[in-house]
Amino acid sequence: MPVSRTATAASLRRSQHFVSGLGSGVASAVLLQPLDLLKTRVQQSRHSSLAATLNDLRSSPHVFRSLWRGTVPSALRTGFGSALYFTSLNAIRQNVRQIAYFKQRVQDQAGSSDLPSLTKSANLVSGAAARTFAGFVLMPLTVIKVRFESNLYSYSSLAAAAKDIVRHDGFRGLFSGFGATAIRDAPYAGTYVLLYESLKSEFGSWVTNRSYETALPTKMGASLAGTVNFSSAILAGAACSALSNPFDAVKTRIQLEPRKYRNTWHAFRKMVVEDGMRSLWDGLALRISRKALSSALAWTVYEDLIRRMSKPHQQDGRAGDHLRRKSGHCRICC
Repeated sequence: MPVSRTATAASLRRSQHFVSGLGSGVASAVLLQPLDLLKTRVQQSRHSSLAATLNDLRSSPHVFRSLWRGTVPSALRTGFGSALYFTSLNAIRQNVRQIAYFKQRVQDQAGSSDLPSLTKSANLVSGAAARTFAGFVLMPLTVIKVRFESNLYSYSSLAAAAKDIVRHDGFRGLFSGFGATAIRDAPYAGTYVLLYESLKSEFGSWVTNRSYETALPTKMGASLAGTVNFSSAILAGAACSALSNPFDAVKTRIQLEPRKYRNTWHAFRKMVVEDGMRSLWDGLALRISRKALSSALAWTVYEDLIRRMSKPHQQDGRAGDHLRRKSGHCRICC
């Protein structure tokens, strides 16, 4: 019996998913930090614009360092956020596969992935649940990251930022904007996983010239699989970023000025009344660029690492199948 990719993915330890998610998250955070910083600066007030922000940074004595301001909290938040997200997402998806309702409707993916394949509704729910959990756990780092990226605050260290937030806003301040974040991230992540898996299956079917009804999955080479996964991730990321931008703009305002914007609904109304509907779309181009690339890098690196870690399990499985067949042959001969 051939080794299934689902069994292979299930056999990987949680620590391997955690390490793969951590590595992919840190890499994307460090590489794309300038885009995240520019987005935060543009969203922080109605008077901010991309041109004005770039001019302000250009006048800084350390332009390069200014563009990567807030990299440490961003890398910690994105790295551990990705680690928690991918670990919990895999656990949820593995458990969902055991439910008869979903198990009967699961289709095999084209061979660009070693991850479990689920129905669209299962992907939607799994992505939303995993992202909400990871977002809540990492919310304090998210608040500190946004404060660091803004030019409204001048913190000397992560500890100083945390102390200042707790002193002025209490421990509740470390979770400022969680409501807007959950409203933004749950639909975003659920829709993202749904689109990503759908696009991955479509692209995989196209590049391998096969039909789900007439052919078995074909295992792709690493290079082709990476191309399929990257293309699927960047398109899904761009679409979901555009849809969720208003919640991101509201979240940024709340985290920067929690005493001015009391909650999600209050911030939404205040922004529309004072700055117009356009304020909800501030930083859209930057966010699409950053999130699409970030998602593409994170998912492609994560899937590649999982793929590499799966090889020993696949080889062990094939060796076991070979021994079982050989043993059975010997019994027949005897």
